[in-house]
Amino acid sequence: MKLKYLLAGLVGLGSLQANAQVKQLTLNEAIALSLQNNYDIQLSRNDSLAAVLDKAYVLYSFMPRLSGAATTLWNKNNQKQVLADGSKRERDDIRSHTTNAAVNLEWTLFDGMRMFIARNRVYEFAELGALQVKAQVVNTVADVMRLYYDVVRQQQQLQAIEEQMRLSEERLRLAQYKFDIGTGAKPDLLQAQIDLNGQKAAHLAQQTSINNAKEQLNQLVVQPVQSDFVVADTTIEFNPSLNLDAVRTGVAATSPELQIAQKNIELANLDLRLRRAERFPVLNFNSGYNFNRADNKTVINPFQPLFNRNNGLNYGLTAAIPIFNGYTTRRQIRAAEIVAETQRITYERSASLLQTNIINAFRNYDLYKRSLALEEENMVLVRENLFIARERYRLGITTFIELREAQQSLSDAAFRLIQARFNTKVSEIELMRLRGELIR
Repeated sequence: MKLKYLLAGLVGLGSLQANAQVKQLTLNEAIALSLQNNYDIQLSRNDSLAAVLDKAYVLYSFMPRLSGAATTLWNKNNQKQVLADGSKRERDDIRSHTTNAAVNLEWTLFDGMRMFIARNRVYEFAELGALQVKAQVVNTVADVMRLYYDVVRQQQQLQAIEEQMRLSEERLRLAQYKFDIGTGAKPDLLQAQIDLNGQKAAHLAQQTSINNAKEQLNQLVVQPVQSDFVVADTTIEFNPSLNLDAVRTGVAATSPELQIAQKNIELANLDLRLRRAERFPVLNFNSGYNFNRADNKTVINPFQPLFNRNNGLNYGLTAAIPIFNGYTTRRQIRAAEIVAETQRITYERSASLLQTNIINAFRNYDLYKRSLALEEENMVLVRENLFIARERYRLGITTFIELREAQQSLSDAAFRLIQARFNTKVSEIELMRLRGELIR
């Protein structure tokens, strides 16, 4: 099932929010609202944006590091000197002005390929963030669909109760008529009224259930809890041709859960390579330009310059060679190997669990689909039986009890049919969620 929810749902979204009256809500509009407003999706997107930001700047890590510094300093000192020959020099208020400036460049030429590994890690984290957003979107869309169709189910059950109320009202009229002409019993009349009152109470309870389901859907799509709406769908459609082999084929390439687990393996392997690269020396190219200027107004030492200036360029290479660090690198490499192996086992466990969940979900789907076919067939029989019982009761051939049982059979069959259709749809949604195909 390929749903282009966002584009389709945005159509009519403005009219959905245009006024405070009861609105009609389609499934695509509900999904579009959740993609725009859902808090979990927004948090997941923000986490992903941080990784994307790192990716945008990662290539600058290969460039040299350039820094500059400048200092200017004014001095006012009193000096006194006693020399080895016993002579003395002393002067107060000696003023000087010193200026220093430097520009330094450091460029890593070789570090055991760590800079390339770090670049690849940033790329992998950006992809991981996108996969996590996709996983959150898939789960949120699945929740929206389940809640949306739950509202549809609840409304169908309300309609079934209303049909039962109409049948009970008719049965009450028949019982009243027979009682009035002397061919019916008062207990039949009382029981008909009791049944009708019970269905009215069930009608009120069902309306409460519908409101609760709507509030849950409003919370998921981040709309005011008391915003009222009616679902546009009146029936629950599902794909009757799902095949287990087709669902299981290629699931590793479509399931966000497995894709995240695979990405974690790749990141763990990069971390291992990063630790191993610490065994290699680091070679840096260094260069700098320095400027120093000293301006002394007066000096007490005749060999001290009144003015001094130095400036020039320097450059060279620096090599840092790891020799021994208490086996810290060896320990970190071993720890990274354990993490990589753990991620590999985690992936295999997730793949096995996913296959099991798909098989179980498909069994439920197949069971509910078969149950639905039986309930649809049974519904035809129950309605025919009720029609016959009503006609026989009018003619006085059958009893009140038989008519009541036929009506109750219709009620039970209607609720089982609605539930079977809803269960089939929920199982289909779960299959598509596990496969990761609720969105594209």
